[in-house]
Amino acid sequence: MTGEDVRRLVLVRHATAAAMAPSDHARTLTSQGRADAAEAGRWLHDRGVRPDAALVSDATRAVQTWEQVAAGAGWSCPAEHSAGLYAAGADSAFDLLRDTDAGVGCLVVVGHNPTMATLAELVDDGEGDAGATTSMLTRGFPPAALAVFSVAVPWSGLGPGTGRLEAFYVGAG
Repeated sequence: MTGEDVRRLVLVRHATAAAMAPSDHARTLTSQGRADAAEAGRWLHDRGVRPDAALVSDATRAVQTWEQVAAGAGWSCPAEHSAGLYAAGADSAFDLLRDTDAGVGCLVVVGHNPTMATLAELVDDGEGDAGATTSMLTRGFPPAALAVFSVAVPWSGLGPGTGRLEAFYVGAG
């Protein structure tokens, strides 16, 4: 997978959030969650990841995760907050990602489990970095974990087996 038509997809599970809030939607990040998300951003920055767009669940913890990841990476990319991503299963999430503008070269998605883990497993074509694949399968997709994929199809064609896992990150927190 090389060439100008290759896109990059970064799937991020929100960082650790408080257990209690007036609603699930309103749960905020813990101090450890904020630190973990910022560290994930630094990790992405160090690998040259620069998003053109971000799709973020509109749940408070996902929005705060995006803010910390972006701050840690030094990004100024605006995010689209999506109510649909908050409750999306894998099929609905694929539909949302397929609506990404064709000109976007790198998309960061911040959402919730089990959807982020399921998407990562489904997108993976099994031909990527073996160590990253093993880590993703054995460690699961804990809070603030992220998977970076190269995608050689247009966003409109995104689906199972259309991405190659480049890297998988789980912080120390």
